[in-house]
Formats: sequence, C-alpha cells, structure tokens
Amino acid sequence: LGQAIEQAGASIISTHFTWHESAVPTISTRVPRAAFTSVTGRLGKKLGIPTITSNRINTPNVAEKVLNEGHADLVSMARPMLADAEFMNKALEGREDEINTCIACNQACLDHTFTGQEVSCLVNPRACHETLLVYNKTDAPRRIAVVGAGPAGLSYATVAAQRNHAVTLFDSAVEIGGQFNLAKQIPGKEEFYETLRYYGRMIELLDIDLQLDTRVTAQQLVDGNYDEVVIATGIKPRVPEIEGIDHPCVVSYIDVIRGDKPVGHRVAIMGAGGIGFDVAELILHKGTSAALDIKVFAREWGVDFDQHPRGGVTGVDPVVEKADREVYLLQRKATPIGRGLGKTTGWTHRLSLARRDVKMINAVKYLKIDDAGLHIAVEDKPQVLDVDTVIVCTGQLPLRTLYDELQGSGLKVSLVGGAFEAGELDAKRAINQASYMAAAI
Repeated sequence: LGQAIEQAGASIISTHFTWHESAVPTISTRVPRAAFTSVTGRLGKKLGIPTITSNRINTPNVAEKVLNEGHADLVSMARPMLADAEFMNKALEGREDEINTCIACNQACLDHTFTGQEVSCLVNPRACHETLLVYNKTDAPRRIAVVGAGPAGLSYATVAAQRNHAVTLFDSAVEIGGQFNLAKQIPGKEEFYETLRYYGRMIELLDIDLQLDTRVTAQQLVDGNYDEVVIATGIKPRVPEIEGIDHPCVVSYIDVIRGDKPVGHRVAIMGAGGIGFDVAELILHKGTSAALDIKVFAREWGVDFDQHPRGGVTGVDPVVEKADREVYLLQRKATPIGRGLGKTTGWTHRLSLARRDVKMINAVKYLKIDDAGLHIAVEDKPQVLDVDTVIVCTGQLPLRTLYDELQGSGLKVSLVGGAFEAGELDAKRAINQASYMAAAI
C-alpha cells in the first residue's frame, strides 16, 4: 500500500497505528513510549520517500532516539503540545527538564473529544483556554501559604509564584505529590513520575519556599502573617458503616498501594471506581510493567513485532502473567462495572482485569465482614465470599481539619482540590480549579 501511494505521487507518508476500535491500546499511558515506531521503520525501508511516525512520543529524548534508530524521518506529536505549548522551544534551548510532559491519560483531550466537551489537558488547563486562563504578573504581590503539595497544591503554588506572588508550600510528607505518589505505583501509570519531576523543577525555578515533612498548625499560619492561606490537604478514605469493618482482614487502598499491609490470596475489593481498578491491577501484577517493556506489552496484548503476521496480531493470542490471587471487584451500583472510566482508556482496564480472571459483580449489598469472609447479597440472594483480605475503595471525604481550625482567625482561607470536593479522585478537576484560583488572586 505504501509503495502504491508513493507511485501515485505522494511526497511523504505519515503513519498512525490503529484507532480506538482496536483491541490493542496504542496511545494510552499503559503503552510503552514509541512502542510502534519500528513498524514505520520497516515501511520506510521499502519506500523512496520520507516517513513520519507517531504514538506515545512525549519527550525530546524519545523523539531523538526514534530518529537516530532510523524508524522515521520525522516524528509527529500532538498531545505533548497540549501539555506544554513551549515544548519545542524548551527542547531547542536544552531545557528538557522544564517540559510539562504529556502522561497519555487522555482525560481532558480525547475523552473530552468523544463526549462533546472542549479539549484541554489534565496537566495543563491552559491548553485551548489560553485567552480565558491567563497568568499575568501581578502588581500587588502577596504572601501566600499553600498547605498540601498534591496536584491541587502544586498547581496553585506554581501558578501563583509564576505571577510573582511569594509562596510557601507546606506538606507533611517527605516528598511532593500527594495522591500522585499513589498513582505512580500502579503498573501502567509510571508517567506520573514525569509530572512530579516537572513540578519539582518549577518549585526550584520559581523560588517557592518548600517546607516538606512539616505538619503546619493553624497557629503557625496565623503567626506567619500570610495574606492568603490555601488549604489543599486532599482527602481521607471513606469508611463504610458495615458490621465488621474493623476486622483484621480489612485494609485501606492506601495501605495496599504503599505496601504497608499484606494482601492475601483471596481478595475482595469493595468499590469498582478508578481506585478499585488500580488496586486490582496492582495486586495482580507480576514482573515488569508492560508500560516499561515493549516485549511484555506485546505479549500481554497479542502483538507480534518479529514475525510480522497480518496487522501484527493475526493468529497471536495474548499471554498474561498474573499473581496467584483470586480477586473479586465489587460495586454497589447496578450499572455496568467500569462505566465511569475514561472513554478512550476504560476498555483497556476492563479487558486487562478480565484476562486476569477478576470476578466483577455489580448491584452488591454489603452485609458484614467476619472470619468467614465478606457477606454480600446480590439480587437479594445472600452469599459469603471466602476471602482473606478485604480492600476498601469506597470513596473519599475531604480533609478539612486545618480549614475548620482557621475559621475566625482573621486569615483569608480558601479550599482547593480534594479538600474542596472529594468524590472520585479527580486530578483533572483539582489542577484545573487550582489554576483558575491562582490566576485570579
């Protein structure tokens, strides 16, 4: 086909690999960087005209590697320019560490496209909103304390500092990131390291006073004489009122992701939102993350880059390694499990868990937890799941203790991110809200 196109008079060929109807993910964060560029390279060897390659090329170094390995003559990037409009200038000037890297989440770009919303970017809310969200320098700099260095706090602090406000950023942890430090532990979500790398660099460049390992008190904030205090303390897991919820077999998703609590071989996950899916991926994971190893990715998704069957997939069966666990993913709602996941990525999560034999049950009523396991009812029929671990992923509550303590202090105090609205953890909403608030101060 490529040769026929060349003979018809084409001067260059741009390649793209499948689309969302494909049974193989090609652009989401679970896909290794530049995973499919070698295919363009094989095509180019049979042509006399230049080729362009694409898909999951999100840093200058990755792009250079693709070109140096002869996979294409040019690279095509779209989402990285939404994440950072100065991508090319920063690359040209040797400032790669200042690039706000696309994490291939699709949440504000392609997911918005397929739901009739305006396109933007999770890590850069200014994308496609440049005339509405403006970061002009202020003529009246203020001293601002931001408490919480998660997505919302980081976004607020960096935008405010960019506008010439003097910002002190507090966090009780020893590193920035908040909930992103949980997300980056999930196989297939390693790109979140890039977002934290970016914010870390911005904190340095913008001279933000970063106070880690510091649980700041209300009195310290009052004594600090700040003009503004922004509470970005995030969330705390919601604990459902179920008999036996304090049983030793019950653990929080936070403890599981951090590795603080052991997980048994028979597991029930209460809650099938994004966190429930992430936890299931994590506890069933075995070996190297497919997002970091193209051979593992190809094996798990049934792609053959070596023998070149038709389409790379004909006659190739997916082979998935999984941990020796039996997992139930449970949901109270009667709607299909996973309906609330991303329009362009949700199917990959559902399929990944299905291939790992996860038993997904909706319309569940939780009855109690005891030594026998998790007692539930489905369609009013009681049953007992013989599990040795119950992982609770049943939502979050805003963490506002410090905000409440500051009421009546005379300080101007505001909430942002999960502390403002918890619900399903939503970094897109948190970063967007924080950016607009900091732009308006």
